[in-house]
Amino acid sequence: MHKTISLVAGLILTHPGVSVSAQVAPAPNGIEFPADYADWRVISISHRIDNKTMRVILGNDIAINAARNGHTMPWPNGAVLGKVVWKQMSEKSWPDAIAPEKFVHAEFMFKDTDKYASTAGWGYARWKGPKLKAYGNNATFATECVSCHTPVKDNDYVFTKPAPMYTMPK
Repeated sequence: MHKTISLVAGLILTHPGVSVSAQVAPAPNGIEFPADYADWRVISISHRIDNKTMRVILGNDIAINAARNGHTMPWPNGAVLGKVVWKQMSEKSWPDAIAPEKFVHAEFMFKDTDKYASTAGWGYARWKGPKLKAYGNNATFATECVSCHTPVKDNDYVFTKPAPMYTMPK
């Protein structure tokens, strides 16, 4: 498990063209870029065949505990889900495998049912490209996020299903 975490963190921090800066502007709704996200653990992965992107879905400690214990309906306040997206490429040494290529964006969902009541209990933010440019022209961009996530409202507006993690019996 620790090798997987290190691999993901390495991909996020060292992939060519990705620049993580302490000077990343907040999203238009005031959400700050979570600078420690590269240290979060994996909740799941996904692959979009329509636009040939691959994603790793990460969570802060609250999200990880909820995912591992099946407490995601609803996700608890304080949970933060992060999705890091890359264009895919064929792995040079193994052409049947895909690997991350160009960084596309990092996006986050912050669960706080009071603070984000107008957006179904989630605060949304996205930073695009290697310069991590905040997405959206003003704070109302989050209504676009809610609209996209409405088909999964019965899953607390979250597309991701945590990947099962198996451990040795105690």
